[in-house]
Amino acid sequence: MKSFKILFVLLFISQITFAQSIVNLINRADSFFDTMDKGNFEEAHGFFDESVKGQITADELKLFWLRLGNSLGTYESVDGAKNSVKGDYFEVTLTCGFSKGSQTFTFVFNKSEKLLGFFVTPVATEAEYAAPAYADTTLYSEKEISIKFEEGQMAGIFTSPKNSASFPLVIMVHGSGPSDMDETVGPNKPFKDLAAGLAAKGIGSIRYVKRSMVYPRSFNKAFTVKEETIDDALSAITLAGTLPGVNKSQIYLLGHSLGGMLAPRIATLAPSLNGIILAAAPARKLSDLIAEQNIFIYKASGDTTAAGKQQFLESSNEIDRSRLLKLGDIAPDSIILGAPASYWIDLNNYDQLATSKRIKNRILILQGAHDFQVSVQDFNIWRTTLAANKNASFKLYPDLNHLLSSQKEKGTGAQYRTPANVSQVLINDISLWIKGK
Repeated sequence: MKSFKILFVLLFISQITFAQSIVNLINRADSFFDTMDKGNFEEAHGFFDESVKGQITADELKLFWLRLGNSLGTYESVDGAKNSVKGDYFEVTLTCGFSKGSQTFTFVFNKSEKLLGFFVTPVATEAEYAAPAYADTTLYSEKEISIKFEEGQMAGIFTSPKNSASFPLVIMVHGSGPSDMDETVGPNKPFKDLAAGLAAKGIGSIRYVKRSMVYPRSFNKAFTVKEETIDDALSAITLAGTLPGVNKSQIYLLGHSLGGMLAPRIATLAPSLNGIILAAAPARKLSDLIAEQNIFIYKASGDTTAAGKQQFLESSNEIDRSRLLKLGDIAPDSIILGAPASYWIDLNNYDQLATSKRIKNRILILQGAHDFQVSVQDFNIWRTTLAANKNASFKLYPDLNHLLSSQKEKGTGAQYRTPANVSQVLINDISLWIKGK
């Protein structure tokens, strides 16, 4: 997760090419931010084309601006601009100056100078992913696979160790938000690292692109984690039993973050699983974790101004709205913190602790002490809940962060911009646990 919400409105573009005044578009993008800076969020909502207005509300724009302020301070200037033509629409990129730093945003306009979407542009960096030392490609091979569902399919990778006629297999389930098959965050690729490290130990894996990244339009309505995560994990589990070399009695599921929280629920629906691995998995409600992160980021920002405090309080109020337990006056597709009310109700009524106590699977719970997104408190709750379960194992790593890499301190999201690989120690522990040692 980022320290503020990355807002992205889906693009519905016609196939008509057009010419347009770039100066006007640069000024319009600046005016859009200036309007939000003045607190006129309904007016800012009017900048959008009618085809996408229904996908973003004025309240969401307000929440985005509040979180942006918590992270970067007050909006001050446009320090640079550039543009590009993308076939039938224009992209305008502004480098915006704030009191605490700068951030680049890309705005997408149609020929009527209406806004189709805007998003945070990744900070330019020379840092790139580097394969870990344990990624010995002579020990494994990779093959493209597809995770299919009614409306389409997602690309995936089946990694299999060489020189093994029968091997265990791990299916990887993402954390929250859209993600590629490597669960890429900046120059970090946790799932790619895990696949390579496990394969070197004689353990295969499946990783795949998350559905919300490939089919975002499917999530412009009421949905739950069933459509976002669970259905595709079950499809991957079914596929795993058909792949050559896979020991069908040794299929495991590794859930990271939200994926770990949902792992017990997935296990109740997949009797073929031999075990589940919960990596940095919330033991509490997701709303509680977001509230904790909000406090951590606010304190880390050092913003003691009245405006900063007000922004923090308003963000906290929005988080409190996510604590829904049933539908009442609110529609299922009403957006709260970027997700529909149906999503929050489903998660808030799910008890991962009680579910984990009911399943018969082996369980391995892994947690890093330098994780600011899911804390040691969650790890301790898991350990207390499953203390009597002889099938449960626990490991706390004093130096690991949320991406399962070794760090010198507990950082914020800025830490994710520096490349670091998944811990070799953690991979060794997973391997030993799978092999029953």
